[in-house]
Amino acid sequence: MGILDFLSGQFIDVIHWTDDTRDTMVWRFEREGHEIKYGAKLTVREGQAAVFVHEGQLADVFTPGLYMLETNNMPVMTSLQHWDHGFKSPFKSEIYFVNTNRHTDLKWGTKNPIMLRDPEFGPIRLRAFGTYTIKVADPARFLTEIVGTDGEFTRDEVSFQIRNIIVQEFSRSIAASGIPVLDMAANTGDVGKLIAQAIDPVIGQYGLSIPELYIENISLPSAVEKALDERSSRGIAGNLDEHMKWKAAEAIGKGGAAGDAMGMGMGAGLGMQMGNMMTGGQGPWGAQPAPQAASQAAPMAPPPPPVEHVWHIARDGETRGPFSKADMGKMAAEGALTRDTHVWTPGQDGWKTADEVAELAQLFTIMPPPPPGG
Repeated sequence: MGILDFLSGQFIDVIHWTDDTRDTMVWRFEREGHEIKYGAKLTVREGQAAVFVHEGQLADVFTPGLYMLETNNMPVMTSLQHWDHGFKSPFKSEIYFVNTNRHTDLKWGTKNPIMLRDPEFGPIRLRAFGTYTIKVADPARFLTEIVGTDGEFTRDEVSFQIRNIIVQEFSRSIAASGIPVLDMAANTGDVGKLIAQAIDPVIGQYGLSIPELYIENISLPSAVEKALDERSSRGIAGNLDEHMKWKAAEAIGKGGAAGDAMGMGMGAGLGMQMGNMMTGGQGPWGAQPAPQAASQAAPMAPPPPPVEHVWHIARDGETRGPFSKADMGKMAAEGALTRDTHVWTPGQDGWKTADEVAELAQLFTIMPPPPPGG
């Protein structure tokens, strides 16, 4: 290499970074000997920040723009200031490019179920998972607290720690919120905001922020979900005695030959009962006294009581409940429950006004409605 080529290499230096990995958060500009030459051009693109580290200490942070590194007040020592060392400066400087864009589609989830006390079901366990985004809010602090001297730092190296923080704050926030399990699906947005606000001070110490946090699903153990399904089925079935009679009739209709035989047996039994009623209880050979045991028919068991519904009330964007029918009647008498109040009970298809539910509409018929035209 000629002396002109050598001098040209010392005078011309372009410092920039283009990222094509989509997961790199910090990248160190590699230069032989970490020497920053006089007159170098530093290009910092949108979504980036450049951090200068001089002689092991953080010197400056450059925001997006084009910079000429040629003034004496720059926090950089150039080779031209040390001719006596033959262009090999003993002062070393490093430039770290920090990606300040949002890193999206990061996953979080609870490894183990979270224990909490539900106002309706008591102690219960649940799991949750979702997504979040992270962003470098303070490049200097992020470099000193997390990255250190790593030449290429990816988001996978910090996402594990952030997931642990999210799960911890989710457990604390969901336990302190007091939101019933059945109403959590309608409040996932509010819960996500609570968690993000609780996490910000913690990860802010790392120079990071979480602009978005989403809860995709909150699930219960399979046994609890099965019990809820059965409870909803009972609510839909209504009167269990009528439901069982309908199921028995349906089984007879679909049973084929077995169903026909059962139907014939039931028909013969009904025919014998009608014949005894017409003959005054005499058999085909005249009056025959029935045995004492047969004359004492076993009493029929009473049908099970109807399912007692519990009700939830939506007011001012919040859900309250559950309330029994007696509670709803008391609130209707006090004026806290009106015909236009939105109510919901397990098994009901969406929210309805109290006046649309036959069971609750009766609560408002005690007093006559306002006269027309009033």
